[in-house]
Amino acid sequence: MNKLPKEIKNFAKTHHHQYVRILNAIKRYDKIAVFRHIMPDFDALGTQMGLATWLKDNFKNKEIRVLGDNHVTFTPRIYPQMDKLNDSWFDEPFLAIIVDVGNDSRIADPRYKKAKFIIKLDHHPKTEDIANVDITDTTTAAAAELVCNMLLTFKGEYIMSKLAASYFYTAIVGDSGRFMYSSTSKHTFAIAKTLLDSGIEISKIYQTMYEKKVDDLYVTSYVLNNFHVSKHGVAYYLLPLDIQNKLKITTEQGKENVNIFSNIKGINAWCSITEDNKEPCWRISIRSKEKPINQVAAMFEGGGHAQASGAKLNDIKDLDKFIDELDKLFIDEDK
Repeated sequence: MNKLPKEIKNFAKTHHHQYVRILNAIKRYDKIAVFRHIMPDFDALGTQMGLATWLKDNFKNKEIRVLGDNHVTFTPRIYPQMDKLNDSWFDEPFLAIIVDVGNDSRIADPRYKKAKFIIKLDHHPKTEDIANVDITDTTTAAAAELVCNMLLTFKGEYIMSKLAASYFYTAIVGDSGRFMYSSTSKHTFAIAKTLLDSGIEISKIYQTMYEKKVDDLYVTSYVLNNFHVSKHGVAYYLLPLDIQNKLKITTEQGKENVNIFSNIKGINAWCSITEDNKEPCWRISIRSKEKPINQVAAMFEGGGHAQASGAKLNDIKDLDKFIDELDKLFIDEDK
């Protein structure tokens, strides 16, 4: 710990007592399952796989499992397949570690509730108590940033392997918008620098994360030819099921073009609005340059970070109402 940057040391002091409890729990249980939210993104999967890899590297006699749904494109291109476990696996005592999820309903596998001890590590605003030890720090750009701080400051001869560091790095890059979001801090960069010291090759990581296929260009083309911009600079595009089928994409892939509008002058917030192929609703991803949009997301069964949130429309007829609420945030921008 003495060789770590001061930003990492100072951050760790805030959570020292909880870190001790977590390390003791890890040592106590022979079976550990790592959980995260449904419809995972880079942070959810990168943090989950980074933590699981770290546990396997440092506690070789323990059984470490990762639970949840696979990603439609990230798995197995970037991250390994999730474990498939029978219910009987959960009958013996095990430790559950939940990462990057704020509330119970979004945890990808409800069997975490069978754990003898539950740990939750997150950076979303906390909505309920579901864990024996809960560290929620909304100042971090990614859940991986918090988890890495904990692992790097554990007292003991623990290693951060190149593989674990590469997973964590994808998580931080993904949730910080490649270090461009306002949540990025000196601590974020200190963690990233420490991960780089493990020997990871960021050029290969970025290539893998953002690699596209020719078919993806047709999706981007559709978005660029069918987006809308509201009176006060809210850009959005809709992907109904028939268009998804035509473009050969899934609901999960609908938000992949949302940041096309991130650096356009006159656009203050931007959204992807994708019809769900499993539920009768429309999934929304919202981004903003500066102003917080999570309160508007909360009005539409969602929430998240100040500049990056998710929401839902149960009826597309509510679209105008949703856009109007976002528009209200930026009325002063036109003055």
